[in-house]
Amino acid sequence: MKQVPALKIDGITIGQSLAIIEYLEETRPTPRLLPQDPKKRAHVRMISHLLASGIQPLQNLSVLKQVGQENQLTWAQQAISSGFNALEQILQSTAGKYCVGDEVSMADLCLAPQVANADRFKVDLTPYPTISRINKSLLALEAFQVSHPCRQPDTPPELRA
Repeated sequence: MKQVPALKIDGITIGQSLAIIEYLEETRPTPRLLPQDPKKRAHVRMISHLLASGIQPLQNLSVLKQVGQENQLTWAQQAISSGFNALEQILQSTAGKYCVGDEVSMADLCLAPQVANADRFKVDLTPYPTISRINKSLLALEAFQVSHPCRQPDTPPELRA
C-alpha cells in the first residue's frame, strides 16, 4: 500500500504497526507489551485496535485528500473526537498509570501518536482527562520522548518540536 511503517527484521519485512508490535513481542518479549493475564491482554488489543484501526486511518493523507482541503480539519477533529469519546469510557475501567494497569503496553504505543495527531489537528483534549493523564505519563518516559512524531527525521519542519 506504500504506507509506513514497515520493519525489516530477521530476514522478513513486516508492515502495519500492530503486526510489527506483536512480532516484536513474540520474538523479543522484554519489555513485555502484552500482559500475561488474558483479560488484560484482550483490553490491550481492544484499545490498540480502536486507535490503530478505528481512529488513525481516518487521518491518513490518502483519506484527507479525498475529503478536500477545506474539510480536512473538521473531518480529522470529528474522527478523533468520536474515537476519543469511546476510548475515554473504556479507559475508565482499564487504566492505571497507563492504558491498561501500571505497565506500558501495546495500547500505550498506539495512544501516544494518536494524541500527537489530536494536537496536530487542534482537538480540544479537555473532555478526555484520562487520555491526557496517560499521555502525560508516557511523555515522561525517554522512549516516548525520542520516538514522538515531532522528533522524527521525516517530520515536516512546521510540525517539528
